[in-house]
Amino acid sequence: MSWSKDDRESPRGYHHGNLKEALLRAALELIAQKGPAGFTFAEAARWAGVSPAAPYRHFRDRDELLASVALRGFNQFAAALAQAWDDGRPEFFTAFDRLGKAYLEFARAEPAYYSAMFEAAIPLAGNSELREAGDRAFAVLRAAAEKLCAQTPAKARPPALMVALHIWAISHGIASLFGRGDAARRTLPMSPEDLLEAEVLIYLRGLGVSAAT
Repeated sequence: MSWSKDDRESPRGYHHGNLKEALLRAALELIAQKGPAGFTFAEAARWAGVSPAAPYRHFRDRDELLASVALRGFNQFAAALAQAWDDGRPEFFTAFDRLGKAYLEFARAEPAYYSAMFEAAIPLAGNSELREAGDRAFAVLRAAAEKLCAQTPAKARPPALMVALHIWAISHGIASLFGRGDAARRTLPMSPEDLLEAEVLIYLRGLGVSAAT
Protein backbone atom coordinates (compact mmCIF):
# COMPACT_ATOMS: atom_id res chain seq x y z
CA MET A 1 0.00 0.00 0.00
CA SER A 2 1.18 3.51 -0.76
CA TRP A 3 -0.11 6.78 0.58
CA SER A 4 0.83 10.40 0.21
CA LYS A 5 3.39 12.41 2.14
CA ASP A 6 0.56 14.34 3.77
CA ASP A 7 -0.98 11.06 4.94
CA ARG A 8 2.31 10.05 6.56
CA GLU A 9 2.61 13.30 8.47
CA SER A 10 -0.99 13.61 9.63
CA PRO A 11 -3.10 11.18 11.66
CA ARG A 12 -5.76 9.37 9.69
CA GLY A 13 -8.66 9.80 12.09
CA TYR A 14 -12.06 8.23 12.43
CA HIS A 15 -13.61 11.27 10.78
CA HIS A 16 -12.60 9.64 7.49
CA GLY A 17 -15.34 7.10 8.17
CA ASN A 18 -13.16 4.01 8.12
CA LEU A 19 -11.60 3.30 11.48
CA LYS A 20 -10.26 -0.11 10.51
CA GLU A 21 -8.44 1.30 7.49
CA ALA A 22 -7.03 4.15 9.56
CA LEU A 23 -5.65 1.68 12.09
CA LEU A 24 -4.09 -0.49 9.40
CA ARG A 25 -2.40 2.57 7.92
CA ALA A 26 -1.26 3.61 11.39
CA ALA A 27 0.26 0.18 11.96
CA LEU A 28 2.05 0.30 8.61
CA GLU A 29 3.55 3.69 9.37
CA LEU A 30 4.63 2.64 12.86
CA ILE A 31 6.16 -0.58 11.53
CA ALA A 32 8.10 1.51 9.01
CA GLN A 33 9.35 3.77 11.81
CA LYS A 34 9.93 1.30 14.64
CA GLY A 35 9.56 -2.24 13.36
CA PRO A 36 6.70 -4.63 14.13
CA ALA A 37 7.66 -4.95 17.81
CA GLY A 38 8.34 -1.27 18.40
CA PHE A 39 4.90 0.22 18.99
CA THR A 40 1.88 -0.28 21.19
CA PHE A 41 -1.81 -0.59 20.46
CA ALA A 42 -2.32 2.81 22.07
CA GLU A 43 0.28 4.37 19.75
CA ALA A 44 -1.59 3.02 16.73
CA ALA A 45 -4.78 4.58 18.07
CA ARG A 46 -3.03 7.88 18.65
CA TRP A 47 -1.54 7.94 15.15
CA ALA A 48 -4.98 7.20 13.71
CA GLY A 49 -6.42 10.08 15.75
CA VAL A 50 -8.81 8.02 17.88
CA SER A 51 -9.16 7.18 21.55
CA PRO A 52 -7.18 4.24 23.03
CA ALA A 53 -10.41 2.28 23.33
CA ALA A 54 -11.51 2.77 19.71
CA PRO A 55 -9.29 0.06 18.12
CA TYR A 56 -11.09 -2.62 20.11
CA ARG A 57 -14.09 -2.13 17.84
CA HIS A 58 -12.15 -3.98 15.13
CA PHE A 59 -9.18 -5.73 16.71
CA ARG A 60 -8.88 -7.82 19.85
CA ASP A 61 -5.34 -6.56 20.53
CA ARG A 62 -2.14 -5.38 18.88
CA ASP A 63 -1.32 -8.90 17.67
CA GLU A 64 -4.59 -9.11 15.78
CA LEU A 65 -3.87 -5.72 14.18
CA LEU A 66 -0.43 -6.96 13.10
CA ALA A 67 -1.96 -10.15 11.76
CA SER A 68 -4.38 -8.09 9.65
CA VAL A 69 -1.48 -6.08 8.24
CA ALA A 70 0.40 -9.29 7.46
CA LEU A 71 -2.69 -10.80 5.83
CA ARG A 72 -3.08 -7.84 3.52
CA GLY A 73 0.63 -8.01 2.75
CA PHE A 74 0.52 -11.71 1.89
CA ASN A 75 -2.50 -11.19 -0.36
CA GLN A 76 -0.67 -8.48 -2.29
CA PHE A 77 2.53 -10.53 -2.31
CA ALA A 78 0.78 -13.62 -3.69
CA ALA A 79 -0.88 -11.53 -6.41
CA ALA A 80 2.44 -9.92 -7.38
CA LEU A 81 4.21 -13.29 -7.60
CA ALA A 82 1.38 -14.87 -9.59
CA GLN A 83 1.34 -11.98 -12.05
CA ALA A 84 5.10 -12.17 -12.51
CA TRP A 85 5.13 -15.96 -12.93
CA ASP A 86 2.13 -15.97 -15.32
CA ASP A 87 2.08 -19.79 -15.38
CA GLY A 88 5.58 -19.84 -16.83
CA ARG A 89 4.75 -17.90 -19.98
CA PRO A 90 6.13 -17.25 -22.54
CA GLU A 91 8.86 -19.71 -21.55
CA PHE A 92 10.18 -21.03 -18.25
CA PHE A 93 13.42 -19.12 -17.75
CA THR A 94 11.91 -15.75 -18.64
CA ALA A 95 9.07 -16.30 -16.20
CA PHE A 96 11.45 -17.65 -13.54
CA ASP A 97 13.56 -14.50 -13.81
CA ARG A 98 10.45 -12.29 -13.49
CA LEU A 99 9.38 -14.21 -10.41
CA GLY A 100 12.67 -13.57 -8.61
CA LYS A 101 12.59 -9.90 -9.50
CA ALA A 102 9.00 -9.60 -8.26
CA TYR A 103 10.04 -11.07 -4.91
CA LEU A 104 12.77 -8.47 -4.55
CA GLU A 105 10.54 -5.65 -5.77
CA PHE A 106 7.92 -6.38 -3.13
CA ALA A 107 10.52 -6.22 -0.35
CA ARG A 108 11.80 -2.95 -1.77
CA ALA A 109 8.44 -1.30 -2.41
CA GLU A 110 6.57 -2.57 0.67
CA PRO A 111 9.09 -2.95 3.51
CA ALA A 112 6.48 -2.42 6.24
CA TYR A 113 4.27 -5.18 4.86
CA TYR A 114 7.30 -7.39 4.36
CA SER A 115 8.36 -6.85 7.96
CA ALA A 116 4.87 -7.60 9.29
CA MET A 117 4.69 -10.76 7.19
CA PHE A 118 8.05 -12.23 8.13
CA GLU A 119 9.34 -10.50 11.26
CA ALA A 120 6.34 -9.98 13.53
CA ALA A 121 6.41 -13.55 14.93
CA ILE A 122 2.67 -13.95 14.39
CA PRO A 123 1.56 -17.51 15.31
CA LEU A 124 0.06 -19.19 12.26
CA ALA A 125 -1.47 -22.13 14.12
CA GLY A 126 -4.51 -20.15 15.23
CA ASN A 127 -4.93 -18.00 12.14
CA SER A 128 -6.06 -20.10 9.21
CA GLU A 129 -6.74 -17.08 6.99
CA LEU A 130 -3.18 -15.80 7.39
CA ARG A 131 -1.71 -19.29 6.93
CA GLU A 132 -3.72 -19.81 3.74
CA ALA A 133 -2.60 -16.44 2.36
CA GLY A 134 1.02 -17.40 2.96
CA ASP A 135 0.40 -20.78 1.36
CA ARG A 136 -0.99 -19.08 -1.76
CA ALA A 137 2.22 -17.10 -2.14
CA PHE A 138 4.35 -20.19 -1.61
CA ALA A 139 2.21 -22.11 -4.12
CA VAL A 140 3.51 -19.81 -6.86
CA LEU A 141 7.09 -20.71 -5.93
CA ARG A 142 6.16 -24.38 -5.83
CA ALA A 143 4.58 -24.20 -9.30
CA ALA A 144 7.82 -22.70 -10.60
CA ALA A 145 9.81 -25.42 -8.82
CA GLU A 146 7.71 -28.13 -10.44
CA LYS A 147 8.45 -26.74 -13.89
CA LEU A 148 12.10 -26.36 -12.93
CA CYS A 149 12.27 -30.00 -11.86
CA ALA A 150 10.86 -30.99 -15.24
CA GLN A 151 13.99 -29.40 -16.75
CA THR A 152 16.35 -31.60 -14.73
CA PRO A 153 17.69 -35.04 -15.75
CA ALA A 154 15.09 -37.65 -14.85
CA LYS A 155 17.54 -39.91 -13.01
CA ALA A 156 18.60 -37.13 -10.64
CA ARG A 157 15.33 -35.19 -10.40
CA PRO A 158 14.92 -33.65 -6.92
CA PRO A 159 11.57 -33.31 -5.09
CA ALA A 160 9.73 -30.17 -6.20
CA LEU A 161 8.93 -29.20 -2.61
CA MET A 162 12.61 -29.24 -1.66
CA VAL A 163 13.48 -27.11 -4.69
CA ALA A 164 10.68 -24.66 -3.86
CA LEU A 165 12.03 -24.31 -0.33
CA HIS A 166 15.54 -23.71 -1.68
CA ILE A 167 14.27 -21.05 -4.08
CA TRP A 168 12.32 -19.40 -1.28
CA ALA A 169 15.33 -19.40 1.04
CA ILE A 170 17.59 -17.90 -1.63
CA SER A 171 15.10 -15.21 -2.63
CA HIS A 172 14.09 -14.37 0.92
CA GLY A 173 17.66 -14.16 2.17
CA ILE A 174 18.70 -11.72 -0.53
CA ALA A 175 15.50 -9.68 -0.19
CA SER A 176 15.80 -9.46 3.61
CA LEU A 177 19.49 -8.56 3.65
CA PHE A 178 19.99 -6.49 0.52
CA GLY A 179 16.72 -5.80 -1.26
CA ARG A 180 14.40 -4.25 1.29
CA GLY A 181 13.36 -0.64 1.04
CA ASP A 182 14.04 0.47 4.63
CA ALA A 183 16.96 1.28 6.93
CA ALA A 184 17.68 -2.42 7.59
CA ARG A 185 18.98 -2.85 4.05
CA ARG A 186 22.69 -3.77 3.85
CA THR A 187 24.96 -2.26 1.25
CA LEU A 188 26.08 -4.47 -1.59
CA PRO A 189 28.62 -3.87 -4.41
CA MET A 190 26.06 -5.14 -6.94
CA SER A 191 22.32 -4.97 -7.33
CA PRO A 192 20.18 -7.48 -5.42
CA GLU A 193 18.82 -8.60 -8.80
CA ASP A 194 22.33 -9.42 -10.05
CA LEU A 195 23.12 -11.30 -6.84
CA LEU A 196 19.90 -13.31 -7.07
CA GLU A 197 20.52 -14.12 -10.72
CA ALA A 198 24.05 -15.32 -9.99
CA GLU A 199 22.94 -17.43 -7.04
CA VAL A 200 20.09 -19.01 -8.99
CA LEU A 201 22.39 -19.82 -11.94
CA ILE A 202 24.77 -21.59 -9.55
CA TYR A 203 21.85 -23.49 -8.06
CA LEU A 204 20.51 -24.49 -11.47
CA ARG A 205 23.97 -25.71 -12.49
CA GLY A 206 24.04 -27.85 -9.37
CA LEU A 207 20.73 -29.39 -10.44
CA GLY A 208 22.09 -30.05 -13.91
CA VAL A 209 19.93 -27.45 -15.61
CA SER A 210 21.36 -25.27 -18.37
CA ALA A 211 19.62 -21.91 -18.12
CA ALA A 212 19.25 -19.63 -21.10
CA THR A 213 21.47 -16.57 -20.90
